[in-house]
Amino acid sequence: MDNRVLEGQTAIVTGGAKGIGREIASTLAGEGAKVVVADVDAENAFETVSRIEAADGEALFVKTDVTGTTSVRSMVDETLEEFGTVDILVNNAGGALNDDIAHTVDQDSWETIIDLNLTGPYTCTREVLPVMIESDGGSIVFVSSANALTGLGLPAYSAAKNGTHAFSRLIATQYGRYGVRSNAVCPGTIITESRREQRAADWDERFREQLLDQYPLQEFGTPNDVANAVLYLTSDFGRFVTGTELVVDGGLTCGLDQTFQRTLYDIDRLE
Repeated sequence: MDNRVLEGQTAIVTGGAKGIGREIASTLAGEGAKVVVADVDAENAFETVSRIEAADGEALFVKTDVTGTTSVRSMVDETLEEFGTVDILVNNAGGALNDDIAHTVDQDSWETIIDLNLTGPYTCTREVLPVMIESDGGSIVFVSSANALTGLGLPAYSAAKNGTHAFSRLIATQYGRYGVRSNAVCPGTIITESRREQRAADWDERFREQLLDQYPLQEFGTPNDVANAVLYLTSDFGRFVTGTELVVDGGLTCGLDQTFQRTLYDIDRLE
């Protein structure tokens, strides 16, 4: 008997071509879901599909720009044509290009970041909701950020991600009666391949230590940490969880840094 927890379900993962999105797509497929990898990056998206298929999973690449209504509608139509329904939507596509401190972010950059990180997830959600209602439910997950919970920087990105929390809660409130659950996942620093390259290029050892000092668990996260959180929320393990934010940040947002704890409370004496 197959005991995979998403057997027979169909999932759309936006931004699924690489990084966190690739890991989410692979994890959901590994638990039996048929996965649509929705991205503008065809080359890496085909690589994600290939990896899923090599592991005996089922996946389809649909070229999708989440900032375009026509593109998103085509994504949903192709999903329905291929798999018949949409049970899971993971709004993962996002980014923070040219985000800076508040008074230096130009208007075009602000609007682009809001469009990608807030309007895009709204559009994708809007287009799948009628499908989920018709099929008696589904699960929507917004991949947000610890930036949405505290003042870490990136004003446009942080504002957009926080906006998805309010939107997600409204979806949970208004569509729960139709069996639709909606939640957000808030990662801290996650070491993806691109982040690893950035770290090698820009992070000297002192900066790395300062950043790591903000994490009580004294380590950064992996894409798999986020994917497992998404799996929990999209499966029956999270069947009674809706309208909330699951923080996957190694303790980043739970309190003051380790230097503070070491100085004021001498936590090293616990060793």
